Amino acid sequence: MYGMPDEIDVRADGGLRIITLNRPDALNAVNDNLHVGLAHLWEALNEDADARAAVITGAGRAFSAGGDFNYLDELRRDEALRQKTIKHGRDLVIGMLRCRIPVIAAVNGPAVGLGCSLAALSDIVYMAETAHFADPHVQIGLVAADGGPLVWGSQISLLQAKEFALTGVRIKAERAVELGLANHVVADPLAEAIACAKKLMDLPKQAVEATKRLMNIQLEQRVMASLDYANLAEYVSFGTADFNKIVDGLIAPKS
Repeated sequence: MYGMPDEIDVRADGGLRIITLNRPDALNAVNDNLHVGLAHLWEALNEDADARAAVITGAGRAFSAGGDFNYLDELRRDEALRQKTIKHGRDLVIGMLRCRIPVIAAVNGPAVGLGCSLAALSDIVYMAETAHFADPHVQIGLVAADGGPLVWGSQISLLQAKEFALTGVRIKAERAVELGLANHVVADPLAEAIACAKKLMDLPKQAVEATKRLMNIQLEQRVMASLDYANLAEYVSFGTADFNKIVDGLIAPKS
């Protein structure tokens, strides 16, 4: 649906759109196809007149393990790919912020890096008991320009947001709810997210969409204040010696 790559499955259930990150064998780690699809998905949802709500989840054991190591290697070697990826990261952030319909995240397992960002940019978040958030961008020598640190400061204490962004520490599900990074910890996040979406679809359409928009305008203003700097900083970080050294270690052949 929507001409998405195989790495993103979109299924219609009446007015509901169920979005599944679909690289289960790689824990839904982000490669170029997945990143491109996510950049274009939100406008496709906006243009889908029948869509009333969306649920986003991951296939298999993870929501998303973050950036695929081979993709990181490609990014440091390919200037054109790097430029495209930075643009698409920006499109993804703005697209989620401006998506007209409610987006409910069903975080079924680890949500790392961009996976963490997707949850942070969603409207309601259900987490499995064993799920966690983590944004390890800094640990691999990158600036996180597409979520996580870009959004957390508007959702939780700035001191907490700085600690999580700088250290990459895991935020367990119960702690995420306590902080305000998630709404509920449940046994079956997908079922709960779908039930929530269907309740929202029973409510007056204009009231739901306009209320979401008026609240996201406030978040968008804060995000846009730093998004250009974040994009430039991440672009620069792809070329640093620290990043290259770390990626060499990540992709080194195992003995």
